[in-house]
Amino acid sequence: MIKFNIVATDGTARAGVVETAHGSFQTPAFMAVGTAATVKALTMDQVASTGTEVILGNTYHLMLRPGGDLVEKMGGLHKFSGWRGPILTDSGGFQIMSLSALTKITEDGAEFTSHIDGGIKHFMTPEKSVQIQHQLDSNITMVLDECLKLPAPYDRVKKNIGLVTRWARRSKEAFIDRPGYGIFGIVQGADYADLRAESARALIEIGFDGYAIGGLAVGEPQQVMFETLAATTPLLPSDKPRYLMGVGTPLDILGAVERGVDMFDCVMPTRAGRTAQAFTRSGTLNMRNAKHKDDPAPLDDKCGCPACKLSRAYIHHLTKANEILGATLLTQHNLWFYQDLMRDIRESISRGEFLDFKEKFLTLYDKQGEN
Repeated sequence: MIKFNIVATDGTARAGVVETAHGSFQTPAFMAVGTAATVKALTMDQVASTGTEVILGNTYHLMLRPGGDLVEKMGGLHKFSGWRGPILTDSGGFQIMSLSALTKITEDGAEFTSHIDGGIKHFMTPEKSVQIQHQLDSNITMVLDECLKLPAPYDRVKKNIGLVTRWARRSKEAFIDRPGYGIFGIVQGADYADLRAESARALIEIGFDGYAIGGLAVGEPQQVMFETLAATTPLLPSDKPRYLMGVGTPLDILGAVERGVDMFDCVMPTRAGRTAQAFTRSGTLNMRNAKHKDDPAPLDDKCGCPACKLSRAYIHHLTKANEILGATLLTQHNLWFYQDLMRDIRESISRGEFLDFKEKFLTLYDKQGEN
């Protein structure tokens, strides 16, 4: 029930628009991560100022606090958080992996032992995950799945495919169709091309508004991720958005766009901002590094964010003094950088010059950054 229109292609790279009940966003899109109804260190107006058009929330964390009932009472995540644009919510599937020591999987769902409320157990079924996302008023609901760390044995991955397919069907059946809202399936299969194909076929048969590619950027080399994408994206419907979950670095994004991916999310730019790291067109900067102490230059002279109207020396001072403003400025800058990158990608696709843009970006960008 969401709409996706492709406006330009360049090879397998696509530029498009996703329309939802809370407005539209352009693709390729990078979603700012607002796990607990907040993009850490920023107000929602500051997030919007970076060019961000869509954000991500997390069903598991919002279930624990403040709870789906309260968010629904407050009018949904949009009114509760002050974010006016589209919202996608992760289902809790990633936490099955990241909190595996506190999680037990059954055919029915996942039992979580809470890490914040005294060990209370919470049982998440596919139906409950979808119900909570409905309470949150998420524009894009994700099916509940189980994300595996790589490498993983073939037999274990095949068993996983069966489970997540059954969970996907139950999630779809629990989803309430309405204009401007949609539900995405999640293709799993680790780095096995035949299992990715099996998963994709099963999800397409069920039928979803978009298709995510999960279980990547979880320990495998970048080239393995790219090879898996190259084998998987051609299997997915060309008229539906494709979402690579939890990715990633600027170089990951460029490689994935080249292979037909439309949507991304990652905590990297915001987490880096809270740890004194700045993304720039020439690579990453460690703003605690003493060499910035008396540097009058901006972080990035092609960036228009508030931090780049100040000197590296001042940002260095803020980080060394552990001033909250340092984290705010760097977080806003990093999201601004990512959104500038996505805009430049979209424009290069529209001009038919994506590969040229990618090569020029790689020429300038220092893959190693600073120590």
